[in-house]
Amino acid sequence: MKTIRIVMLALFCSMMAYTPAEAQVNKKPLKKEIKKKAVKEARKEAKKYSKQGYTTAPGALPMAKQIETAWMRQYEVDEEGFPLYIVASGNSVANTQSAAKLQATELAKLELAGSISTQVAALIENSISNQQLNAEEAASVTKTVAASKNIIAQELGRSLPLFEIYRTLKNKNVEVTVRMAYNTKKAMEVARKTLSQKLESETSLAHEKLEKLLKF
Repeated sequence: MKTIRIVMLALFCSMMAYTPAEAQVNKKPLKKEIKKKAVKEARKEAKKYSKQGYTTAPGALPMAKQIETAWMRQYEVDEEGFPLYIVASGNSVANTQSAAKLQATELAKLELAGSISTQVAALIENSISNQQLNAEEAASVTKTVAASKNIIAQELGRSLPLFEIYRTLKNKNVEVTVRMAYNTKKAMEVARKTLSQKLESETSLAHEKLEKLLKF
C-alpha cells in the first residue's frame, strides 16, 4: 500500500511538472499562426497606405512592423478564446501633425467606447430578461446604457498605441491615422463602474437589482 502511494505521488508530481511545458508547446502553433496572419495582413495594409502617401514619424518603427504588431494584438485571445484586446482606429485632418494626432486619438477612443458600449449593451439586455425587470425599469436601463459611450470614453485610462501614420495633403494640411488597443477585461471594469454610477443616479433600480444587472 505504501509503495502504491509513493508511485501515485511520483506520478502526480511528474504530471504537475509536465503540464506547464505541455501547455507552452501547445501554444506555439497558435502563436506561429497568429504571426503568419499578422505579417500577411500587415504587408497588404502597409502597401495600401504607402500608395496613399502615408509615412511614419522620424525614428519610429517601419510602417509594416507597426501594423504587424497591431494585427497581432487583434488576433490575440485569452484562455477562454475571447479577444484579449478591443482595437479601434481614428483619422483626422488638421493644420499640424500634433493637432491631427490629438483629434485622431480622441476619435479612436470614442470608437473604443462605442465597441465597449455595444458589448455591454448585449450583456445587459440578456441580464434584463434574466432579472425580470418591468418595462419601465428595462427602458430606463437601455436608455442609460445607450447614452454612456461618451462617458466611458472619458473614463478610459491609457490605451495601447499600435501605430501612427501621417501624410501631407496638397493644401499642406496633415492627415493622421492612428490605431490603438485596450485590454478587454479592463474595458469591462471601466464600463461596469461607469454604468453603476449612472444607473444609480438616473434610475430607480434597487441596489440588489443593480448589482445583479452588472454582474458580467
